Amino acid sequence: MPSVQRRIHALIFDVFGTVVDWRGSIIRECRALGRSKKIAADWDAFADAWRAGYRPAMARVRSGELPWMNIDQLHRMILDGLLGKFGIDGLTEDEIDHLNRVWHRLDPWPDARKGLALLKRRHVIATLSNGNVSLLVNMAKHGRLPWDTVLSAELFHHYKPDPEAYLGAAAMLGFEPSEVMMVAAHKDDLRAAQACGLATAFVRRPREKGPKVKLDLKPEADFDYNAKDFVDLARRMAA
Repeated sequence: MPSVQRRIHALIFDVFGTVVDWRGSIIRECRALGRSKKIAADWDAFADAWRAGYRPAMARVRSGELPWMNIDQLHRMILDGLLGKFGIDGLTEDEIDHLNRVWHRLDPWPDARKGLALLKRRHVIATLSNGNVSLLVNMAKHGRLPWDTVLSAELFHHYKPDPEAYLGAAAMLGFEPSEVMMVAAHKDDLRAAQACGLATAFVRRPREKGPKVKLDLKPEADFDYNAKDFVDLARRMAA
């Protein structure tokens, strides 16, 4: 077993794609909106385009091109551009705002609640997401996710993969970076956490980007754990 096992006190989790199914959740809600408003659109492509705009928008903040904006604000900026691109009109401002907050209502992966509850028995569990605090709190309420606390890049005004996010999370929890494990389905997130001295756990989410996208799901020897889901991670960490 990895040598870090006995000194890990807290687990911090990426959320979008790792804990919740952003794509499936957005497509389901958008299709319901389309039926109710009689809007015909390629909602699968719409969800993918919305998510694809996230990194470039965040990069503009990280580079200083844009002032600090939280993820709700960035999602709305991206959404405003997509509505015209996909020919979606006839929505009121309240309806657009409600649509933008679909990110607050994402459904967890089937193993998430059970796996988090198991992991919580032995460790502090918290988010470390680029999502803003209100988004993460609402998502936790919606999905009945049993976090001990909610940590967000918003607290540090630094988006992942900036070191300030990972180191700030460890400091807020009262632990050394080596006593904290980053859990994510995205290897770039884990590599950035590793560079800050955190332990890492890779969890496979093969359906995150839909059935047509092949993801890199290969276990990595330099990650402390490689798991198929949260329940499997809890089993491995308890062994």
